[in-house]
Amino acid sequence: MTPPDPTTSPQALAGLRVLDLSRILAGPTATQALADLGAEVIKIERPGVGDDTRGWGPPFVTDAAGAETRESAYYLSANRGKHSVAINIADKRGQELVQKLAAQSDILVENFKPGDLARYGLDYPTLSQANPRLIYCSITGFGQTGPNAHRAGYDFLVQGEAGLMSLTGEAEGPPLKAGVGIADLMCGMYAAVGILAAVTARATTGRGQHIDVALMDAQVAMLVNQGVGYLTDGVVPPRRGNDHPTIVPYGTFPASDGSFILAVGNDAQFARFVTAAGAPGLASDARFATNAARVRNREVLIPLLSALTAGRPAAEWLALCEAEGVPAGPVNDLAQVFASPQVAARGMRLRLPHPVSGTGHVDLIGNPLKLSDTPVVPTKPPPTLGEDTLRVLATLGLGADDLAALKRDGIIG
Repeated sequence: MTPPDPTTSPQALAGLRVLDLSRILAGPTATQALADLGAEVIKIERPGVGDDTRGWGPPFVTDAAGAETRESAYYLSANRGKHSVAINIADKRGQELVQKLAAQSDILVENFKPGDLARYGLDYPTLSQANPRLIYCSITGFGQTGPNAHRAGYDFLVQGEAGLMSLTGEAEGPPLKAGVGIADLMCGMYAAVGILAAVTARATTGRGQHIDVALMDAQVAMLVNQGVGYLTDGVVPPRRGNDHPTIVPYGTFPASDGSFILAVGNDAQFARFVTAAGAPGLASDARFATNAARVRNREVLIPLLSALTAGRPAAEWLALCEAEGVPAGPVNDLAQVFASPQVAARGMRLRLPHPVSGTGHVDLIGNPLKLSDTPVVPTKPPPTLGEDTLRVLATLGLGADDLAALKRDGIIG
């Protein structure tokens, strides 16, 4: 089959307009996914300040003179493909502008505390009266209901409160958070799924709806087998470092020059590995012959395997596992990740032109979705603050004098 031409193929969400009142990571992650899929995303930012993450650095993009700009790597990571419109929503005239944009939009995404936007007339009940087809997604720390609904949500706090940190880290060490904002990211992905579900439902009902998604809920949902394991037997699972709670051997193992990952998924793989490693007797030992037995006897087996693997370099073990069909892999740093031929082949390192970068471009992380008929075609870099304000607001019928007055009064930037 001939692949579609990405320059002429329609994108999956072409024709949808998203009004993005979110900032930081969860909301922007969701709206960047929609932008990558072809939606028009209008990002509302505070004049002169913008999304908080613009200042979360270093690193920052540097200009031609080598000076730091206002474009942080953090901000760049979640705002590709959007149009930045700087509006002061604390002012009545700014609120009216956003209301008019909402009346022309299909989707609105926000991550204010419950009730905050009602003060500005930008809540779902108000906006849906003017636009019954509006899909309104609220992303909060703890949801619109419950005793903690009033609390602000932060990824780190939620990783701790929702149990992920209790499962992360070495058994004898302190609880640890993940190395990236996984609670924010997964909440953003759930938000995107909910938005697309609402778009599909609207095609049948003709009505929009309110979507309530919370970091806490998303993190609890992410407990998957560990959470359901607790609900099944009532035993609070301990931290096991890189080891798996119910599959053995499945973790990092020492090599003579570092470490590597061994992820044995079944008894046949275990038998092939230990036989090729020169210890076939382990496969026939009743303590290790089945996965359930290996889980129960992990404290005996893991030291035996570690002593075995420590005698040879990681590359030899990886080659042996590849030959035997046993899942294994390296532990790469980010330099190795982005130098990987696989990452390059999959388009996961993306370069886009950028107006303030001294190199003329920025390097970003690509979108993992590969759609055969409506390909993802990122072309617009993360916008500078307010770069699209005048163009977008002109679509509301505002003339040059109107826009100049709003800018003079600090309503837009």
